[in-house]
Amino acid sequence: MYVSMYIYTGSAVKGAAGRELSVLTAGGQRLGRTRVASSAAMEQCACVERELEKVLHRFVMYGHLSEESLDELLRYVCELRGQLVTFGVQDADLSVLSQSMAQCCKNIKDTVQMLASRHKDIHGSVSKVGKAIDRNFDAEVSAVVAETVWDSQDRQKFLSESIVEHLYRQGMLSVAEDLCQESGVVIDMSLKQPFLELNRILEALRMQDLRPALEWAVANRQRLLDLNSTLEFKLHRLYFISLLNGGMGNQLEALQYARHFQPFAAQHQRDIQILMGSLVYLRHGIENSPYRSLLETNQWAEICNIFTRDACALLGLSVESPLSVSFASGCMALPVLMNIKQVIEQRQCSGVWTHKDELPIEIDLGKKCWYHSVFACPILRQQTSESNPPMKLICGHVISRDALNKLTNAGKLKCPYCPMEQNPSDAKQIFF
Repeated sequence: MYVSMYIYTGSAVKGAAGRELSVLTAGGQRLGRTRVASSAAMEQCACVERELEKVLHRFVMYGHLSEESLDELLRYVCELRGQLVTFGVQDADLSVLSQSMAQCCKNIKDTVQMLASRHKDIHGSVSKVGKAIDRNFDAEVSAVVAETVWDSQDRQKFLSESIVEHLYRQGMLSVAEDLCQESGVVIDMSLKQPFLELNRILEALRMQDLRPALEWAVANRQRLLDLNSTLEFKLHRLYFISLLNGGMGNQLEALQYARHFQPFAAQHQRDIQILMGSLVYLRHGIENSPYRSLLETNQWAEICNIFTRDACALLGLSVESPLSVSFASGCMALPVLMNIKQVIEQRQCSGVWTHKDELPIEIDLGKKCWYHSVFACPILRQQTSESNPPMKLICGHVISRDALNKLTNAGKLKCPYCPMEQNPSDAKQIFF
């Protein structure tokens, strides 16, 4: 997780160490390309997954075999008991009875031995999963982690707050409260309340109860319209469909509820026409009509996702928690960094990567992780940072502060892109 916290998300971070490292690679090839490392990581995951699938398959087959074997033994014992009850012990031939009992005991013993043998095979498969994990994944990640990353009290506090916020988002309220007590983190009630309301509504939606979500959407109608949200219409649409599921008994109520579609007539005219047309087939059942697609069950999962997205947008929150994004980013970056570590050790150039807060190569996390603009200095070819921010010159050109200091001569600065001379102190820091 440390790795992801020091990744400038969605950007190509490369420092002097990265340039030096790329020179050391044979044939001028770039070390540890993300695509190659990601492919290797996927193959490692696939190898472990194959072993895991074998265990699950054997476990399921063992369950079926156990049920069949035990059912067969029970039938055999019940038949033997029935014979004894029917004929009586006095009437039965003792030799026949003895043979039957001996055969029953043998069947039980053979079944127990067979199940024990199969159970032993499952243990062998489980141990292979552990060996596959050890073989394909390196548990030692200290080479890419700064030892002092969590020494700061502020950083520990930020981490605890991120975990608490994630737990609130997941609806694990009691766990979050326990963590707050044990870690000493104090969360203001004003920050906690939106998560409580959001989880309450989501829980109702999972139970296919639309009323809390509808009340929330109506109360926030104007703000949702400003976001061009379709949440309220889709909630009314889903409630209308739930009335259709009730058959002819809900026909009048469905017609009356259709008045809720009036504010959305301009934007959703086609959808409203489809909903009203389905009433014609209400007597024969919507499931037997051309409108049976209205009854698809995935609509409930979709409405939960739409509500989460729009509710987070109104609260000024990201759809995914910062903790989950950091964890996912770290999972993508860590295999690449471990690959670099291995190559550095093989080539005995351990001094190349000296700064743990600067990635030595480019790591593309994909557009999904682009959260902010990135500015690279056109002079030094380095990405700007908090310690080296972008500076706007009087002429309008932008360079980094380090470049500005290096180009300054005798208290004067000549823009590298135009002939304008200016005072370096007139440059202003800009923010993206």
